[in-house]
Amino acid sequence: MDPRNKVALITGASRGIGKAIALRLAKEGTHVAVNYVKNKDLAEEVARQASSYGVKARIYQADVSSPSQVKAMVDRIVEDFGGIDILINNAGIMATHHSILGIPLEEWEKILRVNLTGAFIVTKAVVPVMIKRGGGKVIFMSSVAGKSGGTVGPHYAASKAGLIGMTFFLAQELLKYNITVNAIAPGPIETELIANLPEDVKERILQKVPMRRFGKPEEVAEAVIFLIRCDYVTGEVIDVNGGYYMD
Repeated sequence: MDPRNKVALITGASRGIGKAIALRLAKEGTHVAVNYVKNKDLAEEVARQASSYGVKARIYQADVSSPSQVKAMVDRIVEDFGGIDILINNAGIMATHHSILGIPLEEWEKILRVNLTGAFIVTKAVVPVMIKRGGGKVIFMSSVAGKSGGTVGPHYAASKAGLIGMTFFLAQELLKYNITVNAIAPGPIETELIANLPEDVKERILQKVPMRRFGKPEEVAEAVIFLIRCDYVTGEVIDVNGGYYMD
C-alpha cells in the first residue's frame, strides 16, 4: 500500500507512540484521524503538526471501550474523510498493581476492557469500512509483555497477549477482503510513563535491554510504515525492543 492520500485512524494518538505514528504517517502523505479520550489540547497539537505536512488531520474523542462512542467516531471519520484505509489500535492503559495477590478484580477488568476489548470494538467497527474500500491495513500495538510476561502485571500481559492471538485469527479471516493484520510488540519506549519512573527502576529495566537504551516512539512508527508498505506480510508480530529478554 502506498500511504499517500490514504486515511488512517490512530487510537490513543494524543501523545507517546500514537503521536509519533500519526506524525510519521502524515509525513508520508497520509490523512490522519487522531483519537483521544481526555487530552483535547494535546490531540489538537498533534493534528496541527500533522497538517503542516499538507495532509488533512482531525481529532475525534472516543473511549475505545464504548461501542456507542466508537461507532459515532467511525461514522464521523467516514463522513469527514470518505473512509478508513489504515487502523492503528494503539490506545491502552497501564496497570497500577503488579502482583496477582494485590490486583483488584475491577482493575483486571478495566485493563482487559480498554487494551483488548477496546481494540476488538474499534476493529469490528472499521473492518466493514475497509471492505467497502477494497482492503486495508490493521495493526495492533501489543508489547514485549504479551510475549514474555513483562514486569507490569498479569492483566497487562494478558491484554497484550490477547492482541497477538486476535492478530493471528483476523489475519486469516480478513485476507479474503485484502486486509492484512499484524502486530507490533515494543519493549520499553521513551514515553511519559518511562520519564516518570524513579531512576533505579529505569536502570533495572535497562539491564534487560541488550542495547542499553530505551527505544524511541519514532522507531515504533518506522515499523508501522513497513507493515503498511509491505503487502506480503500478515499475521506477524514485529518486535521493536532492542533485544529485550534476548539470551
